[in-house]
Amino acid sequence: MGTTPIVLLVDDSRISRMMSRQYIAKKHPDWQIEEAGTGEEAIDKANQFEPFLILLDVNMPGMGGIAAAEVLRTAHPLSNIFLVTANVQEATRKKASDLCLGFAEKPMTEPKMHALLNTLKVI
Repeated sequence: MGTTPIVLLVDDSRISRMMSRQYIAKKHPDWQIEEAGTGEEAIDKANQFEPFLILLDVNMPGMGGIAAAEVLRTAHPLSNIFLVTANVQEATRKKASDLCLGFAEKPMTEPKMHALLNTLKVI
């Protein structure tokens, strides 16, 4: 990898972002981690750099994770994008699949995060 991978954590819960940050930093201390609290903020931040990985909460005020993912998938086709949600309905999983997104269930734990990180395509 020539450049430092950038991760964008998108969740309206600051605690969820902090936990995800901790799990990623433990496995990849050299990665740059950015945060956003809304879908709109995620799109704005992602346009400032090319994220290697975007973790998107589905249920957020304003633009939700699925709507943000649709915009981000088009704007950043090489990014690894995962929906992270407690909503495990089949319709949500199908939408994730249709958009070529990964899917991770909340609550995010260290083993779940490390398993997710192990699935990423290398840049």
